[in-house]
Amino acid sequence: MVKQVIKSETNIEKPGKTAQKILVAARAVFAENGYSGTHVDEIARRAGVNKATLYYQIGDKDTLYINVIHQVIGNIGEGIAEAVARVDSPEEKLKVYIHSITAAVDKNPEIPSIMMREVASGGTHLPRVVIEDLTAVISILFGILEQGKKKGVFSEVAPFLIHMMIMGTILFYTKGAPIKDKQEWLPASVRARDKKIKDSLGAEVARLVLKAIKA
Repeated sequence: MVKQVIKSETNIEKPGKTAQKILVAARAVFAENGYSGTHVDEIARRAGVNKATLYYQIGDKDTLYINVIHQVIGNIGEGIAEAVARVDSPEEKLKVYIHSITAAVDKNPEIPSIMMREVASGGTHLPRVVIEDLTAVISILFGILEQGKKKGVFSEVAPFLIHMMIMGTILFYTKGAPIKDKQEWLPASVRARDKKIKDSLGAEVARLVLKAIKA
C-alpha cells in the first residue's frame, strides 16, 4: 500500500483547485461506498477529471484515501489545539474541545461514515499518518483531563474511555438522528426535546461528560 500524502505540487492545507475538487469527490464516494467499494473511475467522474489527471494530481486509490482523511483530521487537530490554548480552566478547555469536534463533524459530514466504517472493520485501511493525527487529537484531551485531576476538579478516569464517550456520542448521534427523524410515530414531546439537543449537541455532550468526571 502506498503510504504518502498529497504530492509536492500541492499542499495538504491548501491543495490546488483541481486537487481539492478531486478530494471533495473522493470524500463523498468513500463515505458512500467505503474503501473496498470505491473505484477511482467514479471519483474521477464526479470530480469532472480524467484518471490521468487524478493520478497526476494526487495518486492512486490508497493515496486518495489517506489524503481524504488526513486533510480533515490533521486540520481538526490544529484547530482544537489553537482553540483550547485560548482558555484557562480545565472545564472550559474540555467544553472547547468538545465544541470543536462537534463543529468539525458538522463541517465535514462525510467523515463520520468513513471513520465508523474503519471502526467496524478494525481499522483495516486506516493509514499510519491518520492514526498519528488521531493520536494528536486524543493527546489534547489527555492533557486537559490530567490538568483537571491535578487541580482537583476532575476525578480519576480512563482517558481513552472519555474519548470514546465524546466521539461515540457525537458520531452515533450525527448518523442516527436522520433515522430517528423518519419515525413519524414518535410523540411531539420527544421530537421537540430532540430538536433542542440537535441544535446544541456540543453543549449537551459537554454537560454530560463534565457531570460524569467532576471530582
